[in-house]
Amino acid sequence: MKNLSNYKVIAKKVLFRADLNVPVLNGVITDSSRILAIKSSIETLIKNKNKIFILAHFGRPKGEVIEKYSLQFILSSLAEILEVEKIHFLKNLQEENISKKIHEMKSGEVCLIENIRFEKGEEKIDWDFAKNVSCLFDVYVNDAFSASHRNHTSIIGFAKYIPAVAGNHLIKEIENINKFLENSKKPNLAIVGGSKISTKINLLNNLIQQFNCIVIGGAMANTFLLSKNITVGKSLVEQDLVEVAKDIQTKASQLNCKLILPLDVICGKSIEDREPIELDINDIAKNYMILDLGTKTTALINQEIKNSKMVLWNGPVGAFEYKSYEMATNEIALNIKQNVKQFGINALAGGGDTVSAIKNANAEDGFDYISNAGGAFLEWLEGNQSPGVIALRENNLI
Repeated sequence: MKNLSNYKVIAKKVLFRADLNVPVLNGVITDSSRILAIKSSIETLIKNKNKIFILAHFGRPKGEVIEKYSLQFILSSLAEILEVEKIHFLKNLQEENISKKIHEMKSGEVCLIENIRFEKGEEKIDWDFAKNVSCLFDVYVNDAFSASHRNHTSIIGFAKYIPAVAGNHLIKEIENINKFLENSKKPNLAIVGGSKISTKINLLNNLIQQFNCIVIGGAMANTFLLSKNITVGKSLVEQDLVEVAKDIQTKASQLNCKLILPLDVICGKSIEDREPIELDINDIAKNYMILDLGTKTTALINQEIKNSKMVLWNGPVGAFEYKSYEMATNEIALNIKQNVKQFGINALAGGGDTVSAIKNANAEDGFDYISNAGGAFLEWLEGNQSPGVIALRENNLI
């Protein structure tokens, strides 16, 4: 696969796919990881006198121009992190506008293109759109591993018409995840959280074949509890996946994979409830909802971490964004941080919410690698290569 190390991109017009779908709260970027991720590649391209056009998405405007999804708000942060004096901005991908901006820019300058999802041809794979845009550029660089699991035009389309190169961060993501998977040490532990089983069925079915123990937390654990006829009150559940939860538990048992489900939980009458109570899972009242793991369950998980040689973490185990329900996620993150060296544990984490949770606990240095990819990280763990990576591998244009 061509990349910025083995394929020289010098004095070219570069179409650069980034993932700038950053978390924003009240107009403020709360985590700049995805901007920092592209810095290495952009620096390389600037040094080699290229004209760099960054393509990215933000939110889900579904092919409509919606002001709240404009990427203009990110320009100042992008310039500051990339350490460039100026970043040009292009409002759309019309040929006349692209050509004008290319002529206007100097070698080594950067231009951010407006939200690619404003284009109707982005999410439906529009080959004509891809061809028409590609012909205005010399090279396509994909440094958006976290978006490469999507069959979108900006992910797979441009690689069909011009030389396509992997960015430094995309290579880093693949190498670190593969290193973890290919050098498995047992006993090993996977911590899987998040809100829905539906997005992680394939992952769980894959993990129970590879791991000695799996912790299931977050709201997705509620469906597992319900499958065991445990009342979960007002908690978020996926009623239609109760049988799937039962099937995963049966398979895990057959494969001698221990599943850890909540023994006790932190509940509130709503997510805004600032007076949570801790309950045994058999004592959950109808007017309460499960929002975090309890102290007994957290202690059990922390002991399991100490007994493991490898730990994989995807998905917070509670509603950590709220102070009342951050206890378990924070304690697990800090436990990993405190014990990796003493017990020789290799730890890998991935997923946007997981990254935020680990940073919230100031536990980043407890992990060998933290991937900022979500769906792409999951698909890779499931053994599926992302469409964007396949498009790069299959590109044979010189």
